[in-house]
Amino acid sequence: MFHTERYDGAREEQYDLVIRQLQALLEGEPDRIANLSNASALLNQFLDRINWVGFYLYRDGELVLGPFQGLPACVRIQLNRGVCGKAASERQTVLVPNVHEFPGHIACDAASQSEIVVPIVKNGELLGVLDIDSPELERFDETDRAGLERFVEELLRHL
Repeated sequence: MFHTERYDGAREEQYDLVIRQLQALLEGEPDRIANLSNASALLNQFLDRINWVGFYLYRDGELVLGPFQGLPACVRIQLNRGVCGKAASERQTVLVPNVHEFPGHIACDAASQSEIVVPIVKNGELLGVLDIDSPELERFDETDRAGLERFVEELLRHL
């Protein structure tokens, strides 16, 4: 049974705690969709000042909407389009302080102001991306980048 914990202390320590919670949630569960669903719910509960968190899965040359928390979203994203497409194509985290200044940004939710996308790559194979939007400008920083990349590394152990 999952118990909500308070996220106190330095932000790095908060990410340590949420990653331990992810480990406990996913331990022994082989189903990819169940694990992605719980991961998105956990991040939605953990992260403040966000309006969307979820996954796009790489299928047949494009990103397809997977488990998420938030308003309905774009279903398909080409690899060369938007923040998700850039992160997937380059296989690098993309942190965007102001989405209105990002060429080709795909606005699924008009309230989104900033975004971070972390690619999910296992054994050199692109599986998808973790996408998080915020209604605040400059919501995400290097601490978030490092913490979310570690979160994805742990998630990959269960996919």
